Amino acid sequence: MSETAIPRESKRKLLPAGRASIAGGSRAASLYQSVLEAVVEHRLPPGAKLTEEQLGAVFGVSRTIVRSALQALAHDHIVTIARNRGAFVSAPTVADAHDVFFGRKLVEAAIAREVARRIEPADIVNLQAILDEEQEALRRGDRPAAIRRSGAFHVAVAAICGEGVLTAFLRSLISRSSLVIALYGRGAASACGHDDHVQFLEALKAHDGERAARRMSEHLDHIVGDLDLARGGGGAVDVAAVLRERLALT
Repeated sequence: MSETAIPRESKRKLLPAGRASIAGGSRAASLYQSVLEAVVEHRLPPGAKLTEEQLGAVFGVSRTIVRSALQALAHDHIVTIARNRGAFVSAPTVADAHDVFFGRKLVEAAIAREVARRIEPADIVNLQAILDEEQEALRRGDRPAAIRRSGAFHVAVAAICGEGVLTAFLRSLISRSSLVIALYGRGAASACGHDDHVQFLEALKAHDGERAARRMSEHLDHIVGDLDLARGGGGAVDVAAVLRERLALT
């Protein structure tokens, strides 16, 4: 391995950042995951208020469990807890938006170089299957499913380096960038581009690390370029209805 190579991580299953430390066990973890996925899919917009009573009623859990999940979401910057005001889906500033995507460029370009060196035929098959699912979701107009598969593609690329710290860090950055897109995106144009993913995978297949890193950086630049950083988010949302729908999908 070269001096700049990324070390292989343990193959243990790593929960999303914050979840492993949630008090309240599986019920708090389920609440955490449902809120996180609703945010990533842009069903819960930045600024949406999350009350303990409402979440407790939707999930059938105590306020203690709700608080544990909200604290973990706040730890991962998905939720902001304001004293005497309660919990809200985080609303990133313009500076936050630039920082998140700058961080993703640094991390994912480095990952791309290393993955191009390590990638094996089975990895290519797995990544292509995710892109096929993403394309099918786009074809049928299922934006939330396309967003999920897009994020899964980026995480699966990182996981080729191992299910460790880098992959967990990238999951956190992807969640935070979803908040940025939900707040500043111009609609479908701000979604992760399928064609960019295809070109990136072609570079990985060729074991061309520099081309892969360049494609990834350009891809993330395209997303930032499609953001309207001069405006805020949309209107109010029925949080309970969104989360009940999310639960029905699990």
